[in-house]
Amino acid sequence: MNARDRDRDRDGGGRARSARPRDGLGRPLPYGAAGVERQPEGVVRPPRETVAEAQRLLDRGMPFHAHEVFEDAWKSGPEEAAPLWRGLAQLAVGLTHAARGNAVGGARLLRRGADALAGREDAYGIDVAGLTGWARALAGRVAAGEHIDAAAEAPGLTGRPGTP
Repeated sequence: MNARDRDRDRDGGGRARSARPRDGLGRPLPYGAAGVERQPEGVVRPPRETVAEAQRLLDRGMPFHAHEVFEDAWKSGPEEAAPLWRGLAQLAVGLTHAARGNAVGGARLLRRGADALAGREDAYGIDVAGLTGWARALAGRVAAGEHIDAAAEAPGLTGRPGTP
């Protein structure tokens, strides 16, 4: 092991994993700064619990953390549901980038997520068509240079703002 490897943060399994605290949009903060609690990785939840947890995080202006919840669902759930969870994760990451001020990346990911969800059936109470419309409209506003507040723009995953 070289000096560079020894200086890297590692998780319990020895994988490189930054231990720096993060803000609500997932941006790294200086060591010792107060950050928000990280989303645990690899949590297996029933689908409706996934939706509820992601909605809670979105409502708090934490779309980066919501994307991690969706990522866990696509990696741990049935293969046929993976495209739904992946599309939702892309929407959450798009909102994250938009709120961070990355208009190009935010609009691109919002559109990519909308494309991934387009034409899919509603599942687990998720209003797929409503989310697709929300993402496309937000992508247009982001691309036009509008400043985005993640909590104010949080979509209602089930079609009702702020409720799972």
